[in-house]
Amino acid sequence: MTHSATMLRRNLRHALRYPSLTFGVALTPVIMLVMFAYLFGTALSAGVAGATGDVDYINFVVPGVLLMTLGAGSQTTAMSICGDMAEGIVARFRTMPITRTAVLTGQVVGSVILTMVSVVLVVAVGLAMGFRPTAGPGEWLAAIGLMVLMTIAITWLAVGLGLLSKAPEGAGNAAMPLSFFLPFLSTAFVPLETLPAGIRWFAEYQPYSPTIETLRGLLVGGPIGHHGWLSVAWAIVLAGAGYLWSRRLFNRDPVR
Repeated sequence: MTHSATMLRRNLRHALRYPSLTFGVALTPVIMLVMFAYLFGTALSAGVAGATGDVDYINFVVPGVLLMTLGAGSQTTAMSICGDMAEGIVARFRTMPITRTAVLTGQVVGSVILTMVSVVLVVAVGLAMGFRPTAGPGEWLAAIGLMVLMTIAITWLAVGLGLLSKAPEGAGNAAMPLSFFLPFLSTAFVPLETLPAGIRWFAEYQPYSPTIETLRGLLVGGPIGHHGWLSVAWAIVLAGAGYLWSRRLFNRDPVR
């Protein structure tokens, strides 16, 4: 834990040293929220009113943007760990008496902290734009817990992609599906019933959609059904798989 805390401090200092990259990651979901709520909100709300039960579109879209926020930091994480591997600092760490996985754990915990800061920013902007959650303290705690768990899962997958890539640019591109493609091919911006048949099938069975539906149920009310346990199961499976995959890649790659 001491070694992981040291690597966490290193990760957070890098974030403070390059604030433009940190703010860029935090502002991307905010820009998406403004675009979909203001530019496309009127047209989309009219098209999905029946499927959403006449829920205000801003209340419908904020949980989806929160999920996109969880994935937004994955590109930075993948690029950061790939850069460390390419620059040789990890080779130096390997010669020091520290726990090997502490290098990866520090990256993951730092990414989770920065992602939660972005979540607060998105919620604040959403409230200013008219987002009105009905959640009580228990629902908010459950929503935060689910977001932290899913962030851990996404981040460990991003670490594996960063270790697998040869250059930071390639690592960022490899992590792009986690931050953009999967959220758009989900129920983040439109209900499942309004999607074309092929995309509807994919959106229903991919891990992001049940997480979004669970967040909607917790924050703005409505049935959660099987989405609750399914989203938790997805997060645990992805986190475990990402951790084991990342640790294996890290241990078998002594030099870069």
